[in-house]
Amino acid sequence: MTLRVAVIGSGPAGIYTAEALVKQAQEDVQVDVVERLPTPYGLVRYGVAPDHTSIKSIANYLRRVLELPEVRFLGGVRLGEHLSVEDLLGSYDAVVYATGAMVDRKLGIPGEDLPGSVAATDFVNWYCGHPDVSASMFTLDSPEVAVIGVGNVAVDVVRVLAKTAEELSSTDVPHDVLERLGESQVKAIHMIGRRGPEHAKFTLKELRELGELANADVCVREDEAVVLGGDFPRQIRGNIDVLQSWAGRNPVGRPRRLDVRFWLRPVEILGTDRVEGLKLERTRLSEEGRVVGTGEFEMIPVGMVLRSVGYQSVPLPGVPFDERSMTVPNEAGRIREREYVAGWLKRGPTGVIGTNKSDAAETVRTLLSDLAGHERLKSAPIDAVLHERGVRPVTYDEWLAIEAAEGALAKSLGRGERVKLAGLEAMLRACRP
Repeated sequence: MTLRVAVIGSGPAGIYTAEALVKQAQEDVQVDVVERLPTPYGLVRYGVAPDHTSIKSIANYLRRVLELPEVRFLGGVRLGEHLSVEDLLGSYDAVVYATGAMVDRKLGIPGEDLPGSVAATDFVNWYCGHPDVSASMFTLDSPEVAVIGVGNVAVDVVRVLAKTAEELSSTDVPHDVLERLGESQVKAIHMIGRRGPEHAKFTLKELRELGELANADVCVREDEAVVLGGDFPRQIRGNIDVLQSWAGRNPVGRPRRLDVRFWLRPVEILGTDRVEGLKLERTRLSEEGRVVGTGEFEMIPVGMVLRSVGYQSVPLPGVPFDERSMTVPNEAGRIREREYVAGWLKRGPTGVIGTNKSDAAETVRTLLSDLAGHERLKSAPIDAVLHERGVRPVTYDEWLAIEAAEGALAKSLGRGERVKLAGLEAMLRACRP
């Protein structure tokens, strides 16, 4: 009998899980990778900045896994709507949930729900062409924007805000989004961190890219770049050196300005009908190492606030969830009998894309050990259940048709290798004319 496993989610965690199952199983195995969107690759497609083509190339590796004869892609199938946990357990020997961390954490301050206060995830989804976000969601009509956070996602966001549409025209940004970026009225971008330069989470490579922006002056205040002592790791030392080299540097008059700020925390988003400003409090570290306010405040007149203070997972229908850690409780990937978890949903939003590979391998070892010697399920495949409910999954070949349509669109527009199709309807038209 064949071991049949469903993997829910087709991002790196899900696809690495499928690969580990094929490699580790000592018997015939069939893996169905179930994805709610018509397109695979998760954050590689919808989270990596469009101008970071070298990182996006990891999709070529993930593609080879989906093309294995033991692996099948089922796109456009949603857990909780089209299928339940009971349906999955009735059709598969085991299920692995690998849906990642899809939403931003909140700031928890007054005014956060005003129009113009948005999760950085939504903005990233917008410029990456995620079908959950309409191309009309953002109108960049405010001259000043604040990005809360000093991690790599925040750096990606401010870099896209700072660049011209012409600089992004060779990327896969949807054309409607590119046009809106071309109409941007943004002149000043404030990237704000609660702690000092030594605590920033961005990588040195990402940081240096900001200094290479042709369309924006990058400014750091000398008093905020001061770092007191400490034997820092090489990566952090590099960040400090770059930031201090920018401190006090005079702008040369580029069209936009990026202020990288430290030791400030947002305490209120100001405005009546929409965002009109951001109130910040100067911070310091307490003796216990916690961030505390000093009672010194400043206000910046921004019309949009993008929060980028970390991702968190969301509960899946019928799957246990810990609201404190925002993960699925598990032991080496095991949730309960025949149910497993991998990736950020398992461990929280930590590590890089490659971290998911070892994480998936651990979950698969647990799964195979648990099922060793157990009789395989004899029920019919999930196809019958989906057919009965009128659900026609997007196949891998249909995904390739979407990809080909994006290549054709780019060629017609004179824009790079591909331009993403915007919206589910456009994708389905491309693969099912």
